[in-house]
Amino acid sequence: MHYHQAVSQFSTRTSWDSTESSYAAAVREARSSGRRIYDLTLSNPTRCGFSYNAEALLSPLVDPRALIYDPDPSGMGLAREAIADYYADHKAKVSVDDIVVTTSTSESYSFLFRLLCNPGDEILVAQPSYPLFDFLADLDDVRLRPYPLFYDHGWWIDMAELKRAITSHTRAILVVHPNNPTGHWTGAREREQLEELCVRHGLALIVDEVFLDYPLRETPQAPPRSFATGSHPALTFVLSGLSKIVGLPQMKAAWIATLGPELLRTEALTRLEIIADTFLSMNAPVQLALPTWLATRASIQTQILDRARANLATLQRISKDSPDRLRLLELDAGWSAVLSLPRCVGEADCVERLARERGVLLHPGSFYAMAESNRMVVSLIGPTVNFEEGIKRAID
Repeated sequence: MHYHQAVSQFSTRTSWDSTESSYAAAVREARSSGRRIYDLTLSNPTRCGFSYNAEALLSPLVDPRALIYDPDPSGMGLAREAIADYYADHKAKVSVDDIVVTTSTSESYSFLFRLLCNPGDEILVAQPSYPLFDFLADLDDVRLRPYPLFYDHGWWIDMAELKRAITSHTRAILVVHPNNPTGHWTGAREREQLEELCVRHGLALIVDEVFLDYPLRETPQAPPRSFATGSHPALTFVLSGLSKIVGLPQMKAAWIATLGPELLRTEALTRLEIIADTFLSMNAPVQLALPTWLATRASIQTQILDRARANLATLQRISKDSPDRLRLLELDAGWSAVLSLPRCVGEADCVERLARERGVLLHPGSFYAMAESNRMVVSLIGPTVNFEEGIKRAID
């Protein structure tokens, strides 16, 4: 006798559409075709040909102290001290006691969504933005409401629309600084307005700074400024981690720095400690190695930044020489760039045809909730020769 379980046994929060998209099918077919692939979406730094000092990175993992189980819900003191030193390098004073170590920024988001929201409450998130937030919100029974970034010789937060998006169910405003994929820095005036809104409406400010260390302008008009600096009139959570800072996404270490008015900060940290203690997800070897990895971050950051700037220069040159075939939208920082290919008819059809016919892989702008047609996103950290050849094939 055969029994069939009903689909209704699964939660609605996981009822995602898991069918293969036409874009995913085009990429799969391109990869299996045997032809050369020009992957302009490659953003895994460990697959981009950078030089890692294996001995220096792996030797801290054999620290014998890792054999002793002595958990701290907020993370080992030495790990949090190293994170505080990182912020000191950014001219920010962050107390060790205000830091909670997590396994990833995804886990950091989940902790904060549970801290701040009841089921059905809302978080305001910029668009364009990375689609990961949708899944995290579903899993924590939180609703996302978008506020737009608009493009006008650079990207800007639409403050009027942001204000209109606030409701009685709003609990926080989420900012990615710099934004992924647009590379938009949150300017000083924008920060002031965000903090004013949060204070006025009793909202928290969540700031993801994983790309903070990658300014793309050789001489930036304003140096990168962490939200960990300043007076913090609103309850503020600053997130970052090793995935981008040290180019080690596989080592799974991130953190939350909690800042703001003392009473709110103290209450938030008390509750965060209980959330973290419930999971105790951080492992000892990675925490013990974290100070060494952060202290040696300059080597990999220099390589990544040089690569990103070189590929950006390629885009700038080609867009200047062939403006009718490639338009580069201005950006400030990060690993990605937004392009417009004027000759492409229909964004989805275009990226699928480029994959199938040219072996060129780009992300459609709709992947990041861009409504405009013919916008595509490329990663700037892939090998430079492959990158330039791929761009030329895409616009030919």
